[in-house]
Amino acid sequence: MIDLRLLREDPDRVRASQRARGEDVALVDSLLSADERRRSSGVRFDELRAEQRQLGKLIPKASADEKAELLARAEQLKADVKAADAERDAADAETRQLLLRLGNLVHPDVPVGGEEDFVTLETHGTIRDFGAEGFDPKDHLELGQLLGAIDVERGAKVSGSRFYFLTGVGALLELALVNAAIAQATEAGFTPMLTPALVRPQSMAGTGFLGQAAQDVYHLDKDDLYLVGTSEVPLAAYHMDEIIDADRLPMRYAGFSPCFRREAGSHGKDTRGIFRVHQFDKVEMFSYVAPEDSQEEHKRLLEWEKQWLTSLELPFRVIDVASADLGASASRKYDCEAWIPTQGKYRELTSTSDCTEFQSRRLQIRVRDGKQVKPLATLNGTLCAVPRTIVAILENHQQADGSVYVPKVLRPYLGGREVLEPVAK
Repeated sequence: MIDLRLLREDPDRVRASQRARGEDVALVDSLLSADERRRSSGVRFDELRAEQRQLGKLIPKASADEKAELLARAEQLKADVKAADAERDAADAETRQLLLRLGNLVHPDVPVGGEEDFVTLETHGTIRDFGAEGFDPKDHLELGQLLGAIDVERGAKVSGSRFYFLTGVGALLELALVNAAIAQATEAGFTPMLTPALVRPQSMAGTGFLGQAAQDVYHLDKDDLYLVGTSEVPLAAYHMDEIIDADRLPMRYAGFSPCFRREAGSHGKDTRGIFRVHQFDKVEMFSYVAPEDSQEEHKRLLEWEKQWLTSLELPFRVIDVASADLGASASRKYDCEAWIPTQGKYRELTSTSDCTEFQSRRLQIRVRDGKQVKPLATLNGTLCAVPRTIVAILENHQQADGSVYVPKVLRPYLGGREVLEPVAK
């Protein structure tokens, strides 16, 4: 959530942020009104309690005639205090509920617009000309079947659409990717983490995933637990309700977990193969830093993502995501999109978001710097979302006979294999 003081001092900035997101601008005025009621009812409660305490001191010293009048006033005060307390609690609850609906403040340099209004910042690598090489590229599913690596038919039989099995070399390729990604993150100073896949409501809400993203979240009603769509959630909640000493920052974690997404708004999109699925594994980077350091940390996370994709020898571009496509918790987001030959376009492989103090305020995570205690900043960045990375590797590194070149960074984790060979023609 954002700082209420900032809302009071500069409501136009918050309105502009909401407008850029394509969200309800009237929410700002509703929140200002609720906050004013919260503060005024709090003052009223404090005044009545003070009078009540003062009256309590006067009654024992009063004469018989005065005492009857004071006791009558005490009874009225008791009722007034109760009513003021209820009014304060109601206004406080309304303020918090409205505040939780408000997205993070959009960074002023973010391009304004929707999904297609991003700005391309960089391009890396060379897109292959398969025509010049004398063959038409196969898509990842056909390649995966040739390699004995992907089985979507049995995935659908066992679990339904958008589920899959990685088999044989496909399973080995996932393990190679995960091990290589964790090795890079560990070398960069991240602490490896295996995180829970089920979290409590306060963890999911605290990271901002029960607002606009709620339709894509799996909820277990019987247990009131949520399946995570990213290990960002348990990594953010890891220090929930804690005060962290400033000399421990930055703290960086690399979490590996299964991820579950309903993809409720994605019917008919990317239904072939394993590009958009309901369950996948991912290595996620997560940082806790001082608020003044968040923009520099955001650049560092992006550099680590670029290092990873470069090591996989993939052509990709970096985009500055537009305001209406940010997600509630992000102030700014960069995506790295790899070229997918059979789609003829770049598609998102990694993403990194600067969430500033938005998540830490919701999760009550603070930093102690001397005598000052304040919210810190959180950031996240995908290092390796496994299925999409497999898609990009198979399609970009395929050869005419259906075999697939193995990037050097993965070979130590694949028994030295330089090429993945078809098992079926």
